[in-house]
Amino acid sequence: MLIKYSYLKRQFSNSSDLWKKLKKFVDTGDFTLGKELYKFEKNFSKLIGAKYAVGVNSGTDAIKLALKVLGVKKDDEVITAANTFVATVGAITEIGAKPVFIDCDDTFCMNVNLVEKKITKKTKAIVPVHFTGYMTDMVKLKKIAKKYHLPIVEDACQSILASINKKNAGTWGDFGAFSLHPLKNINVWSDGGIITTNNYKFYNQLKLLRNHGLIDRDTVKICGYNSRLDTFQAVVGNWLLPKAKHIANQRIKNANYYDKEFSKIKEISIPPRIKNNKIVYHLYIIFAKNRDALLKFCISKGIEAKVHYPIPIYRQQALNFLGHKKGDFPVSDLHTKKIITFPCDQHKTKKELDYVIKTVRSFYKK
Repeated sequence: MLIKYSYLKRQFSNSSDLWKKLKKFVDTGDFTLGKELYKFEKNFSKLIGAKYAVGVNSGTDAIKLALKVLGVKKDDEVITAANTFVATVGAITEIGAKPVFIDCDDTFCMNVNLVEKKITKKTKAIVPVHFTGYMTDMVKLKKIAKKYHLPIVEDACQSILASINKKNAGTWGDFGAFSLHPLKNINVWSDGGIITTNNYKFYNQLKLLRNHGLIDRDTVKICGYNSRLDTFQAVVGNWLLPKAKHIANQRIKNANYYDKEFSKIKEISIPPRIKNNKIVYHLYIIFAKNRDALLKFCISKGIEAKVHYPIPIYRQQALNFLGHKKGDFPVSDLHTKKIITFPCDQHKTKKELDYVIKTVRSFYKK
């Protein structure tokens, strides 16, 4: 591929200083719940604007452990987005709860106007998904959650430093759940996750849950999980965190350039760019006519374009037990036929962006 979706080779091509830090760290033997992890948690919470942060082994576990702290259990209902990645639903079903889906709108996030009618006596939490780098309408959702006394766990796995009115994703709800997967905006060299909260009691419960429920080596207070973020990965995270704002800003700059040029192509529609919302473009997605042919053409020209996702989660075989059928969430269904994702990471050059734009333009001129 000439224009790759993955940027990892570029991101770590000049990392001699990181290797020095890792070598120094290895010599300490401080591998589990070590000093670098606590440093990373402190730095991450400061970056996001939350009081506390707890490193765990994945974004999936970040959601799961937050729900466990809230007491969500078997047969409880958790409201979430019908177009999310499987990890959101996996976190809910792993603890025996039932996902209750809400259709999205053209921001790719759940349509908050549809939430209230899905609330029942069994509803125990809401998990809005800040999909692609957008944010769910948290102003409206918080009012609904307050009205029904429901906690919120923000799935912010794709939205580090996204914000509404300058208030960051992960600081609106009771918890923020983030992924540090290698292809996320802030990433480590393996799976990883981190949970933010402003509640000290929740913070202490999370620390117990992620480490087998241990108070100390010999005392188990609760039954927990083995879900620690490796201290080795925290070294990588600490190396990257100072670059976080630059990464977000460069992705925004690239996306704005795409928007400007793609808007000149009548067969392309740009999603709404909402005032006072900072979109961080973990994924740059637009709507395109004749999408399948465009996707095939771009790939043939060396552009690693993708679709996120060709089959919405509510129609996946694993969720057949919920009894949904095609058409239950029409906007999510429509998006699967129209959306296309183009590489937009912070390492893409203007020349590369221009090549993508030129390729799309040439497809529609055929």
